[in-house]
Amino acid sequence: MNEVETWSVQADGATGRIDKWLAEQNDWSRSQVQEWLKAGRVEVDGRVVKPNYKLSGTESIVVHIPEAVELEILPEDIPLEVVYEDSDVIVVNKPKGMVVHPAAGHVSGTLVNALLHHCQDLSGINGVKRPGIVHRIDKDTSGLLMVAKNDLAHESLAHQLKEKTTERLYIALVHGEIPHELGTIEAPIGRDKNDRQRMTVTDKNSKSAVTHFRVLDRYEGFTVVECKLETGRTHQIRVHMRYIGFPLAGDPKYGPRKTMKMNGQALHAAVLGFEHPRTGEWMRFEAPLPEEMTFEIGQLKKLELES
Repeated sequence: MNEVETWSVQADGATGRIDKWLAEQNDWSRSQVQEWLKAGRVEVDGRVVKPNYKLSGTESIVVHIPEAVELEILPEDIPLEVVYEDSDVIVVNKPKGMVVHPAAGHVSGTLVNALLHHCQDLSGINGVKRPGIVHRIDKDTSGLLMVAKNDLAHESLAHQLKEKTTERLYIALVHGEIPHELGTIEAPIGRDKNDRQRMTVTDKNSKSAVTHFRVLDRYEGFTVVECKLETGRTHQIRVHMRYIGFPLAGDPKYGPRKTMKMNGQALHAAVLGFEHPRTGEWMRFEAPLPEEMTFEIGQLKKLELES
């Protein structure tokens, strides 16, 4: 049995199905855990069990984590909107619908595939699947991303993100009319125990998350806000705005079922600022709203004028 590590745990007080419980303990998908269980990679008190095994809370569990199969990442001639480029960094304006890096189910058509075709010199710190990638935005979020072309740049940009010295501003269209002009949402984010594909505000297995927002415009039933990230948790803006009762328009995961006819959430990474890793110069870039968001906001303005 090929494996890279063995993970052991006591199921003290745990109840319910073992596949669900194991998925909640780590950043594993439930389907991945089920595959391991079916393959005999999970032992409970020394014996192999099925995915529907019910825990009593006294078991000793061992997971034999298999060796990851490396994906072959190929360069692809995909158009890129390069906002800035030099020998150390690239700033790109990612379109909505593009995944940042390859993963299961998305081995081609990603930003990384496009970057590998565009240039050969990308940082190798994050491995072959994420060359040059310092941070990421969701598939259906458009906007600015910085990419490192060498390890010096990668370490510098990653350090700036960790120390919260970068500038990252997003424009979002949300449901509801926010009564405040500005505010700060400080609420920890972790995986939703009922849906591993979703994040939620929780105090269990979570990380601190802070989002500042400022109202730009209000329309009947909607608000345009500028969000400033202090931390960079998965789905942070989407989760935080839903948490305070103003979910993003078009968001299939966190928004209302009946919403605008948009292909994903109305969220755009509009401003990106950072200190150049070699020169120390402060660099700031802006990207205009994508056509879809511009159109929807224009329709709201039109309706307001007609009323």
